[in-house]
Amino acid sequence: MISAELIRGVLAAPAVPDHFLDAVARRQSSHRFLGGATQGCYVRMVHLLAAVCRAQQRKPGTVRVLDWGAGKGHISYLLRKAGFDVTSCDLESSTDDSAFNQQTPIIDEQSIPVIPLQDDCALPFADASFDLVVSFGVLEHVRDDRCSLKEIRRVLKPGGLFFFAFLPYWLSWTQRLAHLRGNRYHPILYSVKGLRALAQESGLRVDSVWHGQLLPKNSMPNSNGMERLDRFLTSRTLLKYFATNLEGFLVAD
Repeated sequence: MISAELIRGVLAAPAVPDHFLDAVARRQSSHRFLGGATQGCYVRMVHLLAAVCRAQQRKPGTVRVLDWGAGKGHISYLLRKAGFDVTSCDLESSTDDSAFNQQTPIIDEQSIPVIPLQDDCALPFADASFDLVVSFGVLEHVRDDRCSLKEIRRVLKPGGLFFFAFLPYWLSWTQRLAHLRGNRYHPILYSVKGLRALAQESGLRVDSVWHGQLLPKNSMPNSNGMERLDRFLTSRTLLKYFATNLEGFLVAD
């Protein structure tokens, strides 16, 4: 099991802003969120993935990662920067979130190849192809989360990890407020119990799950102090039960 102290320590640690993402955020309005506190969350999460690999006595360069739902390409970029062997994919669709239906300066300028997915569930990869699959705000948007998780289980090597972040939590104050305002961008909200059942039905096991993002981050500036406070509140106080998201690791046993 991945150490809870390792997780809390890395996610609350200082993060240096990425100058390339800052520059893209300044010139591209659709990428503005990548210049503030949300960028810090992404950077810390990629640091966590690298730390978990090191704890398992593995160098990132030996770890095959699937960026499932690459979108704007910022996660693929950060994973590559951290030294991972990254494969990026996204659904070839007309939705604004797809890498194939929006401006993608990160993908273009960093020459990140993105494999187009023709099916909204099936993945065009052989069994046991990856050591790690990451979902940064993707799982909650798929047509059938069980089908997608079963496919992820299929392409993961035995003992491989599925990391999920920004999975909307059912008691979240921000998600409930959005629903009251008529914003149904996240129509499905998840509980820890429901996530465990979903993982079991898909052939995966929950290794670690925790709450994240009590404070809304998209419009906030990057702040190490604010992130430390947020991580303290979502790990050490009862306010965690009103956090925006669930984050964690599932294991392919």
